[in-house]
Amino acid sequence: MDKAAFLAQLAHDGFQPPVLVEREPHGRLEVHAHPFEARALIIDGELWLRTVAGERLYQAGDIFHLAAHEYHAEGFGPEGVRYLVGRRPA
Repeated sequence: MDKAAFLAQLAHDGFQPPVLVEREPHGRLEVHAHPFEARALIIDGELWLRTVAGERLYQAGDIFHLAAHEYHAEGFGPEGVRYLVGRRPA
């Protein structure tokens, strides 16, 4: 999905304006959860996301979605990752 379509979809669905997140190469975030729903568009790099449903790789142009309070772990590719994430309070 392109950035313009992603931004329009976030606004339509009631998400807050997105923020740019940048993570370091080969970094990890252990299991955690957020008190908000999150929808993100990968700008560049790679992100591995592990939830109770399994593990999935996201790359540029992919979108991931996490429900509020959904436990997950993250891993970042060899070039790190940059993504735009919109948040919607639970």
